Amino acid sequence: MSRGERDRRRRSPGHGSERSASATASEAGTRRPARGRGSAERPRRTSSGQAARTARGRRPQSARARTGTRPSRRKALRRRWVALLSVLTVAALVYLLFFTSMLGVRSVEVLGNAAVSTEKVLTAAGVPDRESMFVLDTDHIQERVGALPGVATVDVSRSWPSTVTIEVSERTPIGFYNTGEKLHLVDGTGVVYKEIPEKPSGLPELKLPRVAPEDPVTRAVTGVLVAIPKDLRDRVVSASAKTAGSVVLTLNDGKTVRWGDADQAGRKAKVLAVLLTREGTNYDVSSPELPTVS
Repeated sequence: MSRGERDRRRRSPGHGSERSASATASEAGTRRPARGRGSAERPRRTSSGQAARTARGRRPQSARARTGTRPSRRKALRRRWVALLSVLTVAALVYLLFFTSMLGVRSVEVLGNAAVSTEKVLTAAGVPDRESMFVLDTDHIQERVGALPGVATVDVSRSWPSTVTIEVSERTPIGFYNTGEKLHLVDGTGVVYKEIPEKPSGLPELKLPRVAPEDPVTRAVTGVLVAIPKDLRDRVVSASAKTAGSVVLTLNDGKTVRWGDADQAGRKAKVLAVLLTREGTNYDVSSPELPTVS
């Protein structure tokens, strides 16, 4: 090709336009479109596990299954068996402890009794042999033993693993009461609790129309007998009263003491001790400030 022909081809418009077009297309393929500051970028699609999220931020069941977070069937069955065995174990323990004799009553111990025999206490208690200590009704046992005539208070307790302890507090007689047909012992609260065949020595007779713990006159007389010193009480052969404030004591030497009510027992006893050194048959200490002897 001659030099003139080459110069004509360089100056040809088609040759330059083809080159510029291919360059432009190449630059357009590599150039990224510019984003405006306020333009919203459309969300890209990533992997299926990341794109498929619910409105609450949790992945659906299919995504969890693919990533392995769902427990296997074997693990689920194992958990169910463990839960079932736990329930059965608890039920078995409850049955053994409450409905069998594994922790049942094997002995009963009675404490504090003297006048009331142990046999009477055991019979009244009626503690079921081999009954579970957990279901044993101690309140009913206490009520039954407390109904015995000579028993004042009862305390029933469990001594693990298999012993029931019954602690008894007996009534202490403060006098006796003659109904005209029978003789009965009376304690310091006015309870008539035991029949006796004959008059007991060393106890005063309560000469009252009636004896009952709810009777004010009975409470006044028994209150005086409890409050006075023992050496004076040993000298009293009878106590009587028409009202709660007119208690009269008769001593073993025939002397009469007008005691009045149950108040100021200590002071009245001191005044009476001085008055008894004087001659007389009637001693009035119902008003310890103005005692009299006649």
